[in-house]
Amino acid sequence: MALEHPSAPTRTSPGLHPGTPRSGVIHVNRRHASHFTVVGNHLLQHRGLSATAIGVAGYIQSLPEGAPIGIRALVARFPEGEMRISAALRELERHGYLERRRERLDTGRVVTRTYSYNQPNHPTPGAPPPPPPAREPDPEPGPADPRGAAEGADPGPAPVPAGEPAPVPAGEPAPPPQAPVSEAVPRPLHPGAAGLLAGLRLHDPRLLLSERDVQRLAPDVSAWLDRGADPAAVGLTLSANLPERMRSPASVLAYRLKALLPPRLPAPPAPTPVSRPDPFQTCDGCDRAFRAPHPGRCRDCPPPGSRAAA
Repeated sequence: MALEHPSAPTRTSPGLHPGTPRSGVIHVNRRHASHFTVVGNHLLQHRGLSATAIGVAGYIQSLPEGAPIGIRALVARFPEGEMRISAALRELERHGYLERRRERLDTGRVVTRTYSYNQPNHPTPGAPPPPPPAREPDPEPGPADPRGAAEGADPGPAPVPAGEPAPVPAGEPAPPPQAPVSEAVPRPLHPGAAGLLAGLRLHDPRLLLSERDVQRLAPDVSAWLDRGADPAAVGLTLSANLPERMRSPASVLAYRLKALLPPRLPAPPAPTPVSRPDPFQTCDGCDRAFRAPHPGRCRDCPPPGSRAAA
């Protein structure tokens, strides 16, 4: 019976090339023909994101357009709780991979839309511009990474000191100097705009606005009054036929002020001069009344000093 040799070399696994590393991950990749999503390494290897945030971002990028990605939908999909999912979404927003906006539809309803960016620093044409990613603290200086030269990493342009113009690349004309932008002077508000908004609660108790809402809507009301609209008509237009359920009365008023803005009144025509008849005068010769611009004699009496008058 032969003795066992535990120190004998193990047999090489089939299918591995001679340069396979002895430790670490070994990729066994097959080309995807369908049902796959392209995710950038800047997301999967992000140093400032947690594993939960990276996983949630990859899952969101794999969803079709219009799929729900709210906290409730993600909590129902993953075993993580609501707090971890909420923290992951905040991380993605902070680094520019997600953006939640409150937008107004054509019907006047305000909705929250979530935009997912697969490349935060390179916006897609036709999509809303992404928010600037949160600035990470500069790493402490350390030894140079030898992998940078091997991977051909581009260090990027050198920073320009503050107060100096950016260098112009060779072969490109220098941009023309920009004229200083003058700050827009705010237009004075109509004196009755704020009072009109505050008095809307007399038409409907639900239109009790806060001081902040009054200050925000006062310029739009002032535009109505500057165009010659009657204050009573403005209040009736804003408070009539309101929906039964209003989550935000200020939003309803803001939509009506924008959508129902009346046109400017045409300039009044020039006044036509009215020709009035000459006033009545008493004739100095026969005491009869006649019309004339000045006192004197009527046309039937001879002028004074003539033989007929004598």
